[in-house]
Amino acid sequence: MVLVSNPAMFKDSLKALFTVTRISVDKDRYESSIWLLDLSTLEYEAIESSVSDRCPTPAPDGKHYAFLSRRTLKEDSRGIEIWVSRIGGSPRLVTVFDLGVNALSWSPDSKYLAVVAVDGKIEEDVKVVDRIDLWFNNEGYTYSLQKTLYIVDTESGSRQRISPEGLRINTASWSPDGRYIAYVSSRDPATPYIHQLYLYDVKREEHIKLVDGITINDIAWSPSSNMIAMIGHKRERGFATHNRLMIYDIFGNELVDTRGKIDRNFLNTMNSDVRGPSCARNIVWGEDNNIYFMISDSGETYVGSYNPSKELFETALRVPQSSVDEFSVVRGDLIIATIMNPTMPKEIYIKKGDEIKMVTRFNKFFVETYSLYKPQHYRIRASDGASIDCWIMTPDKVEGKIPAILYIHGGPKTMYGWSFIYEFQYLVSRGFALIYSNPRGSDGYSEEFADIREHYGERDYMDLMEVVDETVKIYSFIDSERLGVTGGSYGGFMTNWIITNTDRFKAAVTQRSISDWISMFGTTDIGHYFVPDQIGCIPWENPEKCLDKSPLRFANRVKTPTLIIHSLEDYRCWVDQAIAFFRALKLNGVKTRLVLFPKENHELSRSGKPKHRVENLKHISGWFEEHLK
Repeated sequence: MVLVSNPAMFKDSLKALFTVTRISVDKDRYESSIWLLDLSTLEYEAIESSVSDRCPTPAPDGKHYAFLSRRTLKEDSRGIEIWVSRIGGSPRLVTVFDLGVNALSWSPDSKYLAVVAVDGKIEEDVKVVDRIDLWFNNEGYTYSLQKTLYIVDTESGSRQRISPEGLRINTASWSPDGRYIAYVSSRDPATPYIHQLYLYDVKREEHIKLVDGITINDIAWSPSSNMIAMIGHKRERGFATHNRLMIYDIFGNELVDTRGKIDRNFLNTMNSDVRGPSCARNIVWGEDNNIYFMISDSGETYVGSYNPSKELFETALRVPQSSVDEFSVVRGDLIIATIMNPTMPKEIYIKKGDEIKMVTRFNKFFVETYSLYKPQHYRIRASDGASIDCWIMTPDKVEGKIPAILYIHGGPKTMYGWSFIYEFQYLVSRGFALIYSNPRGSDGYSEEFADIREHYGERDYMDLMEVVDETVKIYSFIDSERLGVTGGSYGGFMTNWIITNTDRFKAAVTQRSISDWISMFGTTDIGHYFVPDQIGCIPWENPEKCLDKSPLRFANRVKTPTLIIHSLEDYRCWVDQAIAFFRALKLNGVKTRLVLFPKENHELSRSGKPKHRVENLKHISGWFEEHLK
């Protein structure tokens, strides 16, 4: 299987770049290269063939592009190189940032790059910590690091730091007229979700604050350089709030908020485990004066558009029973995107006018060689009247009764739907029916549907149990006496919660889970603000509220044989969650096993080392085969 990602169109709309990543289990690594697509002939070829090239970023001149790589760096180093190449020419190394790069944006004259890079010094031995942000998932120890904004001269490689001390930079974008660099920052590591929008006047070397106090996911300049579009929100429902479109008028000093126009999240929150590296933007302001962005809706993701002059929202690119994962657009008459569905991993598609066409065929051999299972979609009516989207995936030939696994997504504000998930295909190939759904708390529906703050394990739990009840009635071949349950992150919490509340499942696999909200608050990267928002507790103020929602408190109720899988460098849900639950189950006589993966983090099942991902799947399927067959 090949991972296709990061479509990036040149301003002339004649060509585009994208990334192709191959998975080498033998070498235990991902090997990525950059490809060029001719948008008139639809022919494509590899133009950068190192094993670590990614994030192609076309220059405005239509001739050059920048990309990130690790071509000359040692395998165990953290650094990232910035390279620049002319189409048809040889790439040249511009500069190296020793601790990583988060974002690139070209100046309109194609001479400079605005770069968000990581600065600081890593203490390899004794850690002396003064800041609250001790560590961050997939980044390691961060208490001595800071994300900083630079201007890099792509010819000489010289660079100038431009962001002020005390600001942590998330993303940046150079204005089309070259006068400003807009950037998003946060000040307080205790509240990194509270953002500011600044302008940096390149000529005057001045910083101008435009907006403060909101949450900003990404930004895009208008072609006239007088407005900035943002995907973000004001946390009206805490972290359950939908991202939406906001537009700031620089000269009018006015923020236009489209809240309430479309009650869906303007962000791609679809679950999948076949994504390659990407620096694709979440919002683009096209030269046709339309603003383009992603929308998650009822198990599908698509590209929406907004015309500020007409105040009109429209659908720009949507494929039924599919998931648009990334996109690039200059004008709306031509969109390039990666799209997937449950039986086809991501490929490059183009939309020209009203025609949508698959361009690449990297996964043709994979799809034709292996038996892939297409899910059936159905809806159930919950006991309170809400409609719940569900899917079931089954082996092609079902004889008699078969066991089934309920799979619960993380988040909770993400969603399942019409995406490709290799793990699902693998489990079904082992003879299981797989049930998955979007219960309350999921994304893709209204904010009210997503908002389960301070009510974890209540309506969401009921939805899941009612999904199982109705599914067993609809699909009579499911053996109700051989049911398993699994999930990761919030899905791991819910797996733990389920087995402390019912014995109907004969086996459970809890992955990167939460068992104790008090330790989640104190030990994890986001716990000190996520737990108060989602659970409503602060340990020294109302510890009972934390405990009442902690599966660990009710471990003496568990009877279900349980496999616990965790990564040792998972700083989103730290390993103490797994160890504590494992010991509690052992002490209560429950058959349980703990599997720990070294040098892996919260993303084990999605981007972990290939050999670890294979072993992870074997442990999951093996546990269910032992207890359900």
